[in-house]
Amino acid sequence: MSSDDDVRRLALALPETEERTAYGTPAFYVGKKMFARFHDQPGVLVCWRADLGEREALLQGEPEAFFTTPHYDGHPSVLVRLEAVSTARLGEVLQEAWRARATKRILRDADADADADTDTDTD
Repeated sequence: MSSDDDVRRLALALPETEERTAYGTPAFYVGKKMFARFHDQPGVLVCWRADLGEREALLQGEPEAFFTTPHYDGHPSVLVRLEAVSTARLGEVLQEAWRARATKRILRDADADADADTDTDTD
């Protein structure tokens, strides 16, 4: 089970992420692009996906955690029931959403930083 606080902590830990307001709710941006936001419905998060195929895989594979509404038809995003996802799974979903929306430069820099961290961990 995850909480709004988990969303904030995990999202803001991603590189170049900031919290703003979108559609009257807290939202998370990488650069100028939103990758997740709290839905009007409490306990629900809207998360971007790379494409509609990835979205469908989540909807079919984990229907207890991921759903959609007609409003999001044709949009590469899913609604996440926070009470139905572990904090670890939420972190994965947020990172995937972040990667789907980040610019190539931001991805390159983040991947280079991760590689540098891996190199220092093995010394």
